[in-house]
Amino acid sequence: MSKYPGDQGYQAFRLLQVAFVVAPIVAGFDKFFYFLTNWVAYLSPLALQAVHGRARLFMMVVGVIEITAGVGMIFKPKVFAYIVFVWLLAIVGNLLLTGMYFDIALRDVGLALAALALGRLSQKYS
Repeated sequence: MSKYPGDQGYQAFRLLQVAFVVAPIVAGFDKFFYFLTNWVAYLSPLALQAVHGRARLFMMVVGVIEITAGVGMIFKPKVFAYIVFVWLLAIVGNLLLTGMYFDIALRDVGLALAALALGRLSQKYS
């Protein structure tokens, strides 16, 4: 039994933790298989230029980072919540540089704020 039974803050912490374990791991694996979407389409021209046309390889590296972040959320949410927060802000910046996908950028701002909230909650519950 939890040492925080019935504590809504603890319940919110656990819900966010599960979400930020599952979502990055699923998205990370999909960077290798492209079942959900064509991830390369979301790279800004600046990002494409920076990776010198190796977008597919770059997305695999991104996938490894996302899987690592998801696994890290299991063991060290106090640290990885803030890493995911910054990661999501970087994704927002990339999406804004595409000149489109503003709806997805807005969604990722919300996810970044949720990761920040998880980081704050993990200071008490982790």
